[in-house]
Amino acid sequence: MRGARRGASTAQVAAAIIIVVAIIAGAAAWALHRGGGAKTPATTSTPATSTTSPTTSAKGATTTGRKIRVLVLFDVGGKGDLSFNDMAILGAERARKDFGVDIRYETPASTDVMASLLRSASESGKYDLIIGIGFLWLDPMTKVAPDFPNQKYAIIDAAPAKPIKNLEAFVFREQEVAALVGVLAADIAHNLGCNKVGAVAGMDIPPLWRFHIGYLYGVKYYDEHTGANVKLVWTYTGTFTDPQVGKQTAEQMIAKGVCVLYGLAGLTHVGMFDAVKEEAQHGVKVYAIGEDASQEWYDPYHIVLSGLKRVDVAVYDAIKSVVYGNFSGGIYVLGLKDGGLGLSDASMIKYFAELAAQQGKLPKGLTPDDVVRIVMSERKKLIDKQAWNLVHQLMNDIVSGKIKFKTPANHDEYLAIIKQLEAGNLSAALESG
Repeated sequence: MRGARRGASTAQVAAAIIIVVAIIAGAAAWALHRGGGAKTPATTSTPATSTTSPTTSAKGATTTGRKIRVLVLFDVGGKGDLSFNDMAILGAERARKDFGVDIRYETPASTDVMASLLRSASESGKYDLIIGIGFLWLDPMTKVAPDFPNQKYAIIDAAPAKPIKNLEAFVFREQEVAALVGVLAADIAHNLGCNKVGAVAGMDIPPLWRFHIGYLYGVKYYDEHTGANVKLVWTYTGTFTDPQVGKQTAEQMIAKGVCVLYGLAGLTHVGMFDAVKEEAQHGVKVYAIGEDASQEWYDPYHIVLSGLKRVDVAVYDAIKSVVYGNFSGGIYVLGLKDGGLGLSDASMIKYFAELAAQQGKLPKGLTPDDVVRIVMSERKKLIDKQAWNLVHQLMNDIVSGKIKFKTPANHDEYLAIIKQLEAGNLSAALESG
């Protein structure tokens, strides 16, 4: 389902130009609306969930009878990144199956050719929809889309400074998934006899502020309902592309007693995974949590959970809007209610384990079924039923709107919210707080 359309101010542009490369571990979440926050819209968009017949002449076809054509433009990582691009394929192939649309994929040779590739595709007139995966397409889309007002575009995990009429931009409410992860991380730590969880984060930018707020909220939510006293150690590495920095950071945190680490640093937190595995092999009780795509396959004995940013849902929704004739340019924010965020389940774990196996990246001697079995077994050992009940309760309250997270407008407000959360004031993170 489509999220509510949101506006964004010109002053919020800065955060969108930061480049985060995601190869294995996935891109860090990008700006919800540049610089920390969307304003409540005067109107909302119509969700692309109509059950009536498409306005096209036939399902997945234009009024001339030809199939609707969609071009999916990956970032430079291309197919097989085990992250955003592969999640995009999942959504596009579902749309192909459901609507009979024609899907084509293309990967730019470098960031330098992205704008020319987009312009060439637009000039061809071949496509009913062109989708750019990831924020690297933001600048090309912003420059090219206005020149082709009859061409429909979509971009995933980025948004322009202000809405463009022929561009649908999909972004996410990172606090919501991070809060669920925080509850489960706190429970794992508590069951290990440890009172510290941590996060290896990328850069000190608005999307990471939101992850921080949500994660800490989840930890304190767990404390409030269980009487535990779990602390959060949050570390910015300053990079999304350096696994060695991630490994060193994780080693330092583990040495200080952190026993559960949440990876929020793209390629950098692959190094965190390596540190966790090595420390565990030396007898240290420590576990990791992935983010964006299912990352358990990398080390199923020690990565027991992943938060998901459902790029596949955004891609599917964009295609569906064209099929059903209700495409409407604007900025759409996806959360738990929209199916745009979630936690990795057995099917998603297996899907990415199968992709890893196809690429020869699965740990030696393991099959995708082994990965699922190991992860589910570790979850049963480490996470209590009570914690899952709390997750379900929290999820229901978020979906119903009872809990709605505040988006900090600036760095000072972000730090103020964190300080209040650390003091146990959960309402400080909420719009009503």
